[in-house]
Amino acid sequence: MGYKVLIPQKIVAEGEKYLLDRGYEIVSSDGISVDAIKAAVVDCDAILARTAEFPAEVLEAGKKLKVVARHGVGVNNIDLAAATKLGIQVTFTPLANSNTVAEQTISMLLALSRNLLYIDRQFRQGNWEIRNKLQGNDLAGKTLGIAGLGRIGTLVAKKANAFDMKILAYDPYIDAGRIPDYVTRVNSLEDIFAQSDFVTLHMPFEKKLVGKSLFELMKPTAYFLNLSRGEVVFEEDLIAALQNKTIAGAALDVFEPEPPDMLNNPLFKMDNVILTPHNAALTKEATMRMAVHAAQGIDEVLTGKSPSWPVNKLK
Repeated sequence: MGYKVLIPQKIVAEGEKYLLDRGYEIVSSDGISVDAIKAAVVDCDAILARTAEFPAEVLEAGKKLKVVARHGVGVNNIDLAAATKLGIQVTFTPLANSNTVAEQTISMLLALSRNLLYIDRQFRQGNWEIRNKLQGNDLAGKTLGIAGLGRIGTLVAKKANAFDMKILAYDPYIDAGRIPDYVTRVNSLEDIFAQSDFVTLHMPFEKKLVGKSLFELMKPTAYFLNLSRGEVVFEEDLIAALQNKTIAGAALDVFEPEPPDMLNNPLFKMDNVILTPHNAALTKEATMRMAVHAAQGIDEVLTGKSPSWPVNKLK
């Protein structure tokens, strides 16, 4: 076939095998800097992209480039306007990790409601009496506010319904017919933040939306979760809300920037905050699906088929 696929960052073996079995040549780059990827992409037909940056200059350097397949869902590291202008198809893997992220959201809900991590640390230090000093809360009967009712948000709602939670959702783009009957749609983010015991974000990054004014609407007993994009939140406002006890706690899988400054960021010193390193989607099963689905997108485009999961629309 003679097609070359640039894979700047390592993927699991199943993804590479998918391409090799179909006759593709895999090319690696000397690092993930813009200059390194520009040098490597010159004679490649496709890029299987993870978290490195793919600005216009990288896409323009790929004179034979026909497709960039994103290993994941977020595509803000790819210049979509430039790709479309250059006639490069961008694909992504929306079915690969939705349930995986939803599962982590529920695990964080449970951990926050029961203070699991803090109690574990205290108990290991010999504090048996923590059992009487710090009580958790049931999820049943509590209100979960979901900002963004796409694939992940809908799965979170489904799982939370099994815990007998009351579920509110805000999503200005979703068709009313796609909203489950156990979800109550509200008209604004303000409604979500004011009425919920837990607020969880599952929205793409368009602009910063969540800051001081929304945190001040929350109950002092409420918790905030972000498993979408760190850029959506004014992090300094979240830190202030936690320090001032405006809210009870938070669980974060995403940050701005990434990786965060782990030595100096106040979030890393707070007992009422759960932090994970943007790994909500990185189970063995989801990682394999992302690699294979990204490879599938490349194969579909290069063999003239319509891609199953396109991001941009070409003429």
